[in-house]
Amino acid sequence: MSTNVAIIVAGGEGTRFGCEGGKQLAVVAGMSVLGHTVAAFEKCAAINEIVVVVHPLRVAEYSAVIDRIDAKKVVTVVPGGETRLDSVASGLEVCASHADIIVIHDGARPLVTPALIEEAIRSLVEDPSADGVVVGHPLYDTVKSVDGSGYVVCTEDRERLWVVQTPQVFRAAVLRDAYEKAILARSSGTDDASIVEQAGGRIGLVLGPRDNLKVTVPEDLIIIERLLARRVVHL
Repeated sequence: MSTNVAIIVAGGEGTRFGCEGGKQLAVVAGMSVLGHTVAAFEKCAAINEIVVVVHPLRVAEYSAVIDRIDAKKVVTVVPGGETRLDSVASGLEVCASHADIIVIHDGARPLVTPALIEEAIRSLVEDPSADGVVVGHPLYDTVKSVDGSGYVVCTEDRERLWVVQTPQVFRAAVLRDAYEKAILARSSGTDDASIVEQAGGRIGLVLGPRDNLKVTVPEDLIIIERLLARRVVHL
């Protein structure tokens, strides 16, 4: 039976959010955004351990949030770095050496469910040809490429495009190797899968719900509050 460890990344400053403490500490539906996120992983039977990476100046605040939800699977809370690459690398440093699968998730995606986490892990386990699996959904809007002056260059073929979210699930050895190479080269990517792709990894996709939203601006909390309330009604 594999050992599955989750790294929840909550190390950003949340400058676009405009709230002291950042978006992960904002309260929605009676709990912080990070609290909802960690709680989903705590309830997921497929997750054995959780590592939380936070802003280096707010370790105590974030630790208090986790203490309030009594998350027994959280083994440590560590300070992140200047970039997401550095923050995930910090999480990998303390991640159990015996981990078989590592799941990376944005701390600001509080609508993730235990079922979605399990589905992503199962998809990777059942596909020996994949080094990782990411959750996402096909792009439904028209997308246009523009030049530096703001004029349309072309319309992209949306049939081949997906919007990618987290969780993103990887074979531990592959992920560690990819991050070692990225750190040495100081390369960057917009998500963790891109780091693995740059190292030659093969990534699969799992269809996820469109409501697996990431909190970016204060208005997002209104939508997330309503979605969480709707879930409670349907329980």
